[in-house]
Amino acid sequence: MPVITVSQINKYIGFSLKGDKNLQGIMVRGEISNFTHHYKSGHMYFSLKDSESSIKAVMFASAASRLKFEPEDGMSVIVSGSISVYERDGVYQLYVNDILPEGAGKAGLALEQLKKKLAAAGLFEASHKRQLPAMPVKIGAVTSLNGAAIRDIINVLSRRYPIGELIAVNSIVQGDEAPDSICRGILKAEMSGCDVVIVGRGGGSSEDLSAFNTEKVAYGIYNCSVPVISAVGHEVDYSIADLVADLRAPTPSAAAELAVPDINQLLDVIKQCENRIKTSLIRKVERFTEQYSTLSVRLSAQSPENRLRLMSERIESLSKRAEIAFLSYLERQDRSLTENIAKLEALSPLKVLARGYSLVYKGEKLLDSSSDIEKGDLLKINFGTGGAEAKVVKKW
Repeated sequence: MPVITVSQINKYIGFSLKGDKNLQGIMVRGEISNFTHHYKSGHMYFSLKDSESSIKAVMFASAASRLKFEPEDGMSVIVSGSISVYERDGVYQLYVNDILPEGAGKAGLALEQLKKKLAAAGLFEASHKRQLPAMPVKIGAVTSLNGAAIRDIINVLSRRYPIGELIAVNSIVQGDEAPDSICRGILKAEMSGCDVVIVGRGGGSSEDLSAFNTEKVAYGIYNCSVPVISAVGHEVDYSIADLVADLRAPTPSAAAELAVPDINQLLDVIKQCENRIKTSLIRKVERFTEQYSTLSVRLSAQSPENRLRLMSERIESLSKRAEIAFLSYLERQDRSLTENIAKLEALSPLKVLARGYSLVYKGEKLLDSSSDIEKGDLLKINFGTGGAEAKVVKKW
C-alpha cells in the first residue's frame, strides 16, 4: 500500500465532496453563532448550528456585498451554498452564497438594521428638526415630473399659495438609480435657493418605495441646509425618509399644504391687521387731538397776548377799585370834614359872640382877666358882628 501525504488526503476529500451533487447547491437551516465580519477583507465567518450539531461556514466578500442586512449571532436563517474542505486545516465547511432570514424577509430585516444604524448616528433626533418657513418664496419639489405627485403639488400650491415660486426637480423615484437621482434632486433644489423642499412620490408597493428607505437618501435629506418635507405617499408605515425629514406628510398634496400658508387666511390676517392699525391710528389721533386741545388751552393761557390782556383787565379792575376807593376815601374825608367843621363851629368863639359875648384883645393877646390891663390901656373889642376900640378908664 502506497504512503500518501496529508495534503493528498485533504485534496482527495475535497474533490470527493465537490463531486457529490447532494452537497452542492444545498440550502441549510440553522442559527448563526460566533459571527465575525472582517471589514478589511469583506469576508464573513460564522458557525451554523441546530440543537444537536454545528458546522463552520464562510461567506466571501463577493457574495457578502450583495446582502441587504448584517447577519447577527442568534439569528435563525436559511443559507444556500456548498460543502467543501479547507485543505490547510483539513476542516470541511459550508461555503455560503446567500443568506435568508427565516421568518422575516431580507428587506424588512435590512430596513430595521438601517433604522438602528441611522438612529445611533443621530439622524432621527428631534433636535435636528427645523421649523418650516412661515412664508417661503421658493418651494422645491423633488419627484418624478411624469407622476401624479407633482400634479397634486401644483394644484395645491396654485390654489393655496399662488404667490410662491415652485422649483420642480425631476427625479427617478424607484429602481436602483433612484437613490442617487433623489439625492441629486435635493442638492439641485437646495442650490436653486429654495426655502423648503418636498421630497417624495405618490403611493406604491414596498418595493416601489424602497428608494426612500436607503442610507443615501437619508443622508441626502439630513445634509440639506433647508427644511425638508417627506411625502412618500403611504400613511401606514414610516419610511426612513419620513424619520429623517424635518416634517412628514402622508401624501404630496398634504406636503404642499404643510409647506405653505393659505393665502385666504393671510388675507384675513392682513385685513385684521389693517383694522387694528386703523383703530389704533384713530385712537392715537383722538388722543393727540385731546392733548393738542389741552396744550392749546395751556399755551393760550400762557401766551403774551393773553397775559397782556389779563394784566390789562387786572389794571383796569385795580383802576376801578382805586377810583372807587379814592371816591370812598373822599366821601369819608368830606363827611369827616363836615363833622369837624360842625364841631369847630360848635366850639368857635364866634358862635359865643353871636350869643352876646365879645373878645377883648390887648395888642395880640386875648384877655381873660382884668389883671392884665391897666388904667389908660387901649383895648380892642370884637363882637359877634363888628368891633371897637376902647380905653380903660377904670378896672376892678
